[in-house]
Amino acid sequence: MDYIHLNDMQFYGYHGALPEENKIGQRFRMTVSLATNLSEAGQTDDLDKTVNYAEVYTICRDIVEGAPVKLIETVAENVAQAILKGYPEKVSGVRIVLVKPDPPIQGHYASVAVEITRGHFSE
Repeated sequence: MDYIHLNDMQFYGYHGALPEENKIGQRFRMTVSLATNLSEAGQTDDLDKTVNYAEVYTICRDIVEGAPVKLIETVAENVAQAILKGYPEKVSGVRIVLVKPDPPIQGHYASVAVEITRGHFSE
């Protein structure tokens, strides 16, 4: 299995269970890993034989910066499903790590995050 990784993408969205999160918004960081077969793309140097990661970035951006939801779990799930549906012949699995660096909770921590894996993804 081969993988494409889009590491530490940064977006600004309005997701959260608290009303101020939906009004003020906050930063989000996301890493997406795609399970795919890159052998034909590597042998042919043909973009059509791989997953265009600029398109995947746009999917991620549109969802994270799009309509607010309460849970980052929902954001991650929406991204995973959009990628799997958008590339059914090329992506067999996806792993999403969505980080909320500054959630409005008291305490000392670097961030909170969720990680989900959908489809066939084995390392």
